[in-house]
Amino acid sequence: MAKSIRIRANAKGSVVTVKALLTHPMETGRRKNKKTGKKIPAHFIQEVNCTHNGKTVMTAEWGGAVSKNPYLSFKFGGGKPGDTVGIAWSDNLGKKDSVETKVK
Repeated sequence: MAKSIRIRANAKGSVVTVKALLTHPMETGRRKNKKTGKKIPAHFIQEVNCTHNGKTVMTAEWGGAVSKNPYLSFKFGGGKPGDTVGIAWSDNLGKKDSVETKVK
């Protein structure tokens, strides 16, 4: 899959703020196609993992109730400019994506 994650990480003191936009359809499986009347199959992100220098700092378990193209923001302590922050997701159809960036 093409890169579906846009990420920024900024440090203020030792606190790092991470902001990410994930591009994903996030279908619940309950919506119908207006033309055919058939249900659109479920397709949503199930797990999001965030790392700091390779160590997990946040894990989220999502479901179909999360909106299309979700925005994620969180903070963690102990970071500094130049550190590596990564985000990876996997969905209910087995698709995955990940990206890393340096803290500014």
